[in-house]
Amino acid sequence: MTSELFWFEKYRPRSLDEVADLEEVKARLRELVRSGSVPHLLFYGPPGTGKTTVALALARELYGSMWRECALELNASDERGINVIRERVKEFARTAPPGGAPFKLVILDEADNMTGDAQQALRRIMEMYAQNARFVLLANYLSGIIEPIQSRTVMIRFNPLPKDAVVSRLRYIAQCEGLRVTDEALDAIYEFTQGDMRRAISALQIAATISKEVTDEVVARALGMISPRLIRDALREAIYGSFSKTATQLYGFVVDGGIGELELIKQLHREVLKLDVPEYLKPELAFIIAEAHYATLRGARGLVQILGALAKVRRIVTAAQQSKK
Repeated sequence: MTSELFWFEKYRPRSLDEVADLEEVKARLRELVRSGSVPHLLFYGPPGTGKTTVALALARELYGSMWRECALELNASDERGINVIRERVKEFARTAPPGGAPFKLVILDEADNMTGDAQQALRRIMEMYAQNARFVLLANYLSGIIEPIQSRTVMIRFNPLPKDAVVSRLRYIAQCEGLRVTDEALDAIYEFTQGDMRRAISALQIAATISKEVTDEVVARALGMISPRLIRDALREAIYGSFSKTATQLYGFVVDGGIGELELIKQLHREVLKLDVPEYLKPELAFIIAEAHYATLRGARGLVQILGALAKVRRIVTAAQQSKK
């Protein structure tokens, strides 16, 4: 299976201009390119926020059509040992850049998964061959990178992408692929992926294999989750309507629909914080759902924990409404 089969590769931006959002990051990188003094870089932040895309776009910005000859891309989680650093990376970094380029570029994805020995060897190579090569390290967790490397790089944080940027990109892909996507489906994808562009594009691709008309129900079925709209309806029913009806519905989600109880709790947690209740109640409601989550992780029956949490939420919201009267 080639990478072209994956939409997140097929529609990956090829230049900094095409990268969604990240205006501050792009401005800093363009300034470095213009000045000609590109330092070692460390991109860190959650998965799917554009770290690899920006690194490859930077390589194209620096070298144009020769970027493949001047840049080495490795996934450090697969090739994380000291031998890879000493052999492949060192051999690439020690030779002069081709075509009159000022330096080569080494892109190490998931560098926080490298062993401590490999990172120490990388630190020495970064020092020895700084004239020939620049390093761009990509990490999900900054704590996984040793201090000596952090001190030798310019660190740039990548945050989860905002909803507008994700939805805009999904609309563009849907148009290119001839899909009809509802606004509710786009909202559902964002709710499920929380600013992770790669997961969002993959979710759209999976949903498209089910139907060319993508709705929130199609998205939920494709991802093995529940439509946010159904979760909201069940939550309102539990608080303001028939609690027994909600219990039957949640039982159907878990037993008949095969929805994981932990995933159901996570979705309920997001929806509880959106309830139209006084703000001072929301921390207490969030804590109640969190307790149910913790108890389920410890082995308690998830459905019992969910219903107990919703009963507490109903009691608190009802008491708050009665105190207003």
